[in-house]
Amino acid sequence: MAGYDRIDTTKPHPARVYDWLLGGKDNYPVDEEMAQQLLALDARGPEMARVNRAFMHRATRWLGTEGGVRQYLDIGTGIPTEPNLHQIAQQVAPDSRIVYTDNDPIVLRHAEALLRSTPEGVTEYVQADAREPETIIEAAGKILDLSRPVALSLVALLHFISDADGAHELVRRLLDPLPSGSYLVLSHVTGDFDPLGADQATELYERRGLTLAPRSRDEFAAFFKGLDLIEPGVSLAADWRPELGEVVPVPGDEPIPGYAGVARKP
Repeated sequence: MAGYDRIDTTKPHPARVYDWLLGGKDNYPVDEEMAQQLLALDARGPEMARVNRAFMHRATRWLGTEGGVRQYLDIGTGIPTEPNLHQIAQQVAPDSRIVYTDNDPIVLRHAEALLRSTPEGVTEYVQADAREPETIIEAAGKILDLSRPVALSLVALLHFISDADGAHELVRRLLDPLPSGSYLVLSHVTGDFDPLGADQATELYERRGLTLAPRSRDEFAAFFKGLDLIEPGVSLAADWRPELGEVVPVPGDEPIPGYAGVARKP
Protein backbone atom coordinates (compact mmCIF):
# COMPACT_ATOMS: atom_id res chain seq x y z
CA MET A 1 0.00 0.00 0.00
CA ALA A 2 1.40 3.35 -0.99
CA GLY A 3 2.88 5.28 1.90
CA TYR A 4 3.36 2.22 4.07
CA ASP A 5 6.07 0.31 2.21
CA ARG A 6 9.18 1.97 3.64
CA ILE A 7 10.60 1.12 7.05
CA ASP A 8 11.70 4.33 8.77
CA THR A 9 14.68 3.53 10.96
CA THR A 10 15.32 7.16 11.89
CA LYS A 11 12.75 7.16 14.68
CA PRO A 12 11.32 4.44 16.90
CA HIS A 13 8.02 2.74 16.15
CA PRO A 14 5.80 1.60 19.04
CA ALA A 15 5.36 -1.88 17.51
CA ARG A 16 9.10 -2.38 17.31
CA VAL A 17 9.73 -0.99 20.81
CA TYR A 18 7.09 -3.43 22.07
CA ASP A 19 8.82 -6.23 20.17
CA TRP A 20 12.13 -5.39 21.87
CA LEU A 21 10.50 -5.39 25.31
CA LEU A 22 9.07 -8.84 24.56
CA GLY A 23 12.54 -10.09 23.63
CA GLY A 24 11.93 -10.04 19.87
CA LYS A 25 14.48 -9.51 17.11
CA ASP A 26 12.44 -7.39 14.68
CA ASN A 27 13.57 -3.97 15.82
CA TYR A 28 16.34 -1.48 15.17
CA PRO A 29 18.89 0.35 17.34
CA VAL A 30 16.61 3.39 17.50
CA ASP A 31 13.85 1.19 18.96
CA GLU A 32 16.19 -0.38 21.52
CA GLU A 33 17.43 3.06 22.52
CA MET A 34 13.85 4.20 23.11
CA ALA A 35 13.07 1.04 25.08
CA GLN A 36 16.15 1.52 27.27
CA GLN A 37 15.06 5.09 28.02
CA LEU A 38 11.63 3.81 29.01
CA LEU A 39 13.24 1.20 31.25
CA ALA A 40 15.16 3.97 32.98
CA LEU A 41 11.76 5.39 33.98
CA ASP A 42 10.29 2.01 34.98
CA ALA A 43 12.42 -1.12 34.88
CA ARG A 44 9.32 -3.31 34.60
CA GLY A 45 8.85 -2.58 30.90
CA PRO A 46 9.13 -6.25 29.84
CA GLU A 47 6.61 -7.25 32.51
CA MET A 48 4.25 -4.50 31.31
CA ALA A 49 4.42 -5.87 27.77
CA ARG A 50 3.84 -9.45 28.93
CA VAL A 51 0.95 -8.47 31.22
CA ASN A 52 -0.70 -6.71 28.32
CA ARG A 53 -0.20 -9.68 26.02
CA ALA A 54 -1.52 -12.10 28.63
CA PHE A 55 -4.67 -9.97 28.94
CA MET A 56 -5.17 -10.24 25.17
CA HIS A 57 -4.89 -14.01 25.40
CA ARG A 58 -7.39 -14.27 28.25
CA ALA A 59 -9.84 -11.86 26.61
CA THR A 60 -9.70 -13.78 23.33
CA ARG A 61 -10.24 -17.05 25.17
CA TRP A 62 -13.30 -15.58 26.94
CA LEU A 63 -14.69 -14.14 23.70
CA GLY A 64 -14.41 -17.47 21.91
CA THR A 65 -16.03 -19.43 24.73
CA GLU A 66 -18.49 -17.46 26.83
CA GLY A 67 -18.83 -14.68 24.25
CA GLY A 68 -19.44 -17.05 21.36
CA VAL A 69 -17.42 -14.81 19.02
CA ARG A 70 -16.18 -16.20 15.70
CA GLN A 71 -14.95 -12.97 14.06
CA TYR A 72 -12.14 -10.67 15.19
CA LEU A 73 -10.80 -7.34 13.95
CA ASP A 74 -7.46 -6.61 15.62
CA ILE A 75 -6.12 -3.10 15.01
CA GLY A 76 -2.54 -2.22 15.90
CA THR A 77 -1.50 -5.83 15.60
CA GLY A 78 2.21 -5.34 16.05
CA ILE A 79 4.92 -7.83 15.22
CA PRO A 80 3.57 -11.36 15.73
CA THR A 81 4.63 -13.12 18.89
CA GLU A 82 3.30 -16.63 19.42
CA PRO A 83 0.69 -17.41 20.43
CA ASN A 84 -1.02 -14.59 18.59
CA LEU A 85 -4.71 -13.70 18.71
CA HIS A 86 -5.70 -15.95 15.81
CA GLN A 87 -4.01 -18.94 17.40
CA ILE A 88 -5.95 -18.48 20.64
CA ALA A 89 -9.23 -17.84 18.81
CA GLN A 90 -8.87 -20.80 16.45
CA GLN A 91 -7.77 -23.07 19.27
CA VAL A 92 -11.12 -22.34 20.91
CA ALA A 93 -13.12 -22.37 17.66
CA PRO A 94 -11.26 -23.52 14.51
CA ASP A 95 -13.73 -21.74 12.21
CA SER A 96 -12.87 -18.29 13.62
CA ARG A 97 -12.10 -15.52 11.13
CA ILE A 98 -9.47 -12.92 12.01
CA VAL A 99 -8.40 -9.70 10.31
CA TYR A 100 -5.19 -8.07 11.54
CA THR A 101 -4.36 -4.42 10.81
CA ASP A 102 -1.17 -2.42 11.32
CA ASN A 103 0.66 0.45 9.62
CA ASP A 104 4.26 -0.69 10.11
CA PRO A 105 5.70 -2.35 6.98
CA ILE A 106 7.83 -4.65 9.14
CA VAL A 107 4.57 -6.26 10.27
CA LEU A 108 3.68 -6.81 6.62
CA ARG A 109 6.95 -8.70 6.23
CA HIS A 110 5.67 -11.13 8.84
CA ALA A 111 2.25 -11.49 7.27
CA GLU A 112 2.97 -15.09 6.27
CA ALA A 113 3.31 -15.97 9.94
CA LEU A 114 0.01 -14.22 10.64
CA LEU A 115 -1.73 -16.00 7.80
CA ARG A 116 -1.25 -19.53 9.12
CA SER A 117 -4.93 -20.15 9.65
CA THR A 118 -6.75 -23.35 10.46
CA PRO A 119 -8.34 -24.95 7.38
CA GLU A 120 -11.79 -24.15 8.77
CA GLY A 121 -11.05 -20.52 9.56
CA VAL A 122 -9.57 -17.45 7.89
CA THR A 123 -6.68 -15.20 8.91
CA GLU A 124 -5.91 -12.12 6.82
CA TYR A 125 -3.77 -9.00 7.17
CA VAL A 126 -4.69 -5.48 6.09
CA GLN A 127 -2.02 -2.77 6.05
CA ALA A 128 -3.67 0.49 7.10
CA ASP A 129 -3.39 3.22 9.71
CA ALA A 130 -5.66 3.09 12.73
CA ARG A 131 -6.66 6.67 11.95
CA GLU A 132 -8.34 5.44 8.75
CA PRO A 133 -11.34 3.60 10.22
CA GLU A 134 -13.45 3.64 7.06
CA THR A 135 -10.59 2.09 5.07
CA ILE A 136 -10.17 -0.59 7.71
CA ILE A 137 -13.88 -1.40 7.89
CA GLU A 138 -14.18 -1.56 4.11
CA ALA A 139 -11.25 -3.97 3.85
CA ALA A 140 -12.43 -6.05 6.81
CA GLY A 141 -15.90 -6.29 5.28
CA LYS A 142 -14.44 -8.28 2.39
CA ILE A 143 -13.25 -10.94 4.83
CA LEU A 144 -15.67 -10.75 7.77
CA ASP A 145 -19.46 -10.84 7.70
CA LEU A 146 -20.29 -7.48 9.25
CA SER A 147 -23.91 -8.51 9.75
CA ARG A 148 -22.66 -10.88 12.46
CA PRO A 149 -20.88 -9.96 15.73
CA VAL A 150 -17.23 -8.96 15.58
CA ALA A 151 -14.74 -8.53 18.43
CA LEU A 152 -12.95 -5.23 17.84
CA SER A 153 -9.56 -5.36 19.53
CA LEU A 154 -7.57 -2.17 20.22
CA VAL A 155 -5.02 -3.59 22.61
CA ALA A 156 -2.32 -1.15 23.78
CA LEU A 157 -3.19 1.19 20.91
CA LEU A 158 -5.32 4.11 22.10
CA HIS A 159 -2.62 5.54 24.37
CA PHE A 160 -0.78 6.41 21.14
CA ILE A 161 -3.71 8.57 19.98
CA SER A 162 -4.46 11.84 21.76
CA ASP A 163 -7.86 13.33 22.47
CA ALA A 164 -6.95 16.12 20.05
CA ASP A 165 -6.46 13.50 17.34
CA GLY A 166 -9.92 12.09 18.04
CA ALA A 167 -9.26 8.90 19.99
CA HIS A 168 -12.87 8.60 21.21
CA GLU A 169 -14.31 9.42 17.80
CA LEU A 170 -12.06 6.78 16.27
CA VAL A 171 -13.51 4.08 18.53
CA ARG A 172 -17.07 5.14 17.61
CA ARG A 173 -16.31 5.16 13.88
CA LEU A 174 -14.98 1.62 14.16
CA LEU A 175 -17.85 0.38 16.34
CA ASP A 176 -20.76 2.01 14.52
CA PRO A 177 -20.67 -0.31 11.47
CA LEU A 178 -20.56 -3.41 13.70
CA PRO A 179 -23.82 -5.10 14.70
CA SER A 180 -25.37 -5.65 18.10
CA GLY A 181 -23.57 -8.40 19.97
CA SER A 182 -20.14 -7.20 18.88
CA TYR A 183 -17.45 -6.59 21.50
CA LEU A 184 -14.83 -3.93 22.20
CA VAL A 185 -11.54 -5.08 23.75
CA LEU A 186 -9.21 -2.41 25.12
CA SER A 187 -6.04 -2.10 27.16
CA HIS A 188 -4.35 1.18 27.96
CA VAL A 189 -1.42 2.72 29.84
CA THR A 190 -2.27 4.93 32.82
CA GLY A 191 -0.45 7.51 34.90
CA ASP A 192 -2.70 6.97 37.92
CA PHE A 193 0.01 5.23 39.96
CA ASP A 194 3.03 7.30 38.91
CA PRO A 195 2.00 10.68 37.46
CA LEU A 196 5.58 11.97 37.31
CA GLY A 197 6.82 8.89 35.48
CA ALA A 198 3.90 9.11 33.04
CA ASP A 199 4.72 12.76 32.33
CA GLN A 200 8.36 11.88 31.73
CA ALA A 201 7.41 9.05 29.36
CA THR A 202 5.04 11.39 27.49
CA GLU A 203 7.83 13.95 27.09
CA LEU A 204 10.18 11.22 25.88
CA TYR A 205 7.71 10.24 23.17
CA GLU A 206 7.18 13.88 22.19
CA ARG A 207 10.92 14.39 21.74
CA ARG A 208 10.84 11.47 19.32
CA GLY A 209 7.95 12.92 17.34
CA LEU A 210 5.51 10.37 18.79
CA THR A 211 2.36 10.58 20.86
CA LEU A 212 1.80 9.01 24.26
CA ALA A 213 -1.45 9.77 26.06
CA PRO A 214 -1.71 7.93 29.40
CA ARG A 215 -5.30 8.14 30.65
CA SER A 216 -6.90 7.88 34.07
CA ARG A 217 -9.31 5.11 34.96
CA ASP A 218 -12.30 7.38 34.32
CA GLU A 219 -10.87 8.57 31.01
CA PHE A 220 -10.28 4.99 29.94
CA ALA A 221 -13.77 3.92 31.04
CA ALA A 222 -15.24 6.65 28.79
CA PHE A 223 -14.26 4.58 25.73
CA PHE A 224 -16.92 2.07 26.79
CA LYS A 225 -19.76 4.62 26.97
CA GLY A 226 -23.01 3.08 25.72
CA LEU A 227 -21.63 -0.47 25.92
CA ASP A 228 -22.23 -3.23 28.45
CA LEU A 229 -19.04 -3.98 30.35
CA ILE A 230 -18.27 -7.62 31.00
CA GLU A 231 -17.32 -8.49 34.58
CA PRO A 232 -15.08 -7.40 36.22
CA GLY A 233 -15.59 -4.18 34.26
CA VAL A 234 -12.64 -1.82 33.99
CA SER A 235 -9.75 -3.34 35.91
CA LEU A 236 -6.00 -3.50 35.97
CA ALA A 237 -4.92 -5.56 32.96
CA ALA A 238 -3.23 -8.03 35.30
CA ASP A 239 -6.49 -8.56 37.22
CA TRP A 240 -8.87 -9.14 34.30
CA ARG A 241 -10.24 -12.71 34.55
CA PRO A 242 -7.11 -14.36 35.95
CA GLU A 243 -9.00 -17.66 36.16
CA LEU A 244 -8.63 -17.93 32.38
CA GLY A 245 -4.91 -18.56 32.87
CA GLU A 246 -1.59 -17.06 31.82
CA VAL A 247 -1.05 -14.62 34.66
CA VAL A 248 2.35 -12.91 34.55
CA PRO A 249 4.20 -12.67 37.87
CA VAL A 250 5.20 -9.08 38.60
CA PRO A 251 8.07 -8.09 40.91
CA GLY A 252 7.39 -5.70 43.76
CA ASP A 253 4.16 -4.42 45.26
CA GLU A 254 3.31 -1.67 42.77
CA PRO A 255 0.65 -2.53 40.15
CA ILE A 256 1.49 -2.62 36.47
CA PRO A 257 0.09 0.72 35.25
CA GLY A 258 -2.40 -0.45 32.66
CA TYR A 259 -6.19 -0.80 32.53
CA ALA A 260 -8.21 -3.25 30.49
CA GLY A 261 -11.80 -4.05 29.71
CA VAL A 262 -14.17 -5.93 27.44
CA ALA A 263 -17.65 -4.66 26.61
CA ARG A 264 -20.59 -5.80 24.48
CA LYS A 265 -22.43 -3.60 22.04
CA PRO A 266 -26.17 -3.75 22.89
